[in-house]
Amino acid sequence: MAAEQLPAGWTLEEIRNVSGDREAIPLDTDREVTWQGPRAEGERLIPEIVLGFHGLCLVKPVNDDDWYMGSLNEDGSVICWSAYSDLYEALRGL
Repeated sequence: MAAEQLPAGWTLEEIRNVSGDREAIPLDTDREVTWQGPRAEGERLIPEIVLGFHGLCLVKPVNDDDWYMGSLNEDGSVICWSAYSDLYEALRGL
């Protein structure tokens, strides 16, 4: 079952303000997410939260405190290449 949710303690307005993207939206989690970063290339991530920013996404995996930045592909999958330990920093890094 697909789910769209926001991070605990955050509103959509706050996410939009910090990211600078007035069209940021929560996306459903029913999608393939792959980590292509160092030390774990090709690792599949199970998304708990997915936030969309035009062609970019931030993904918070299940059982992981990090946020992964990546590209949203036409088929809905996400390829992540960067990780942040803090959502605020990830939003500023967009």
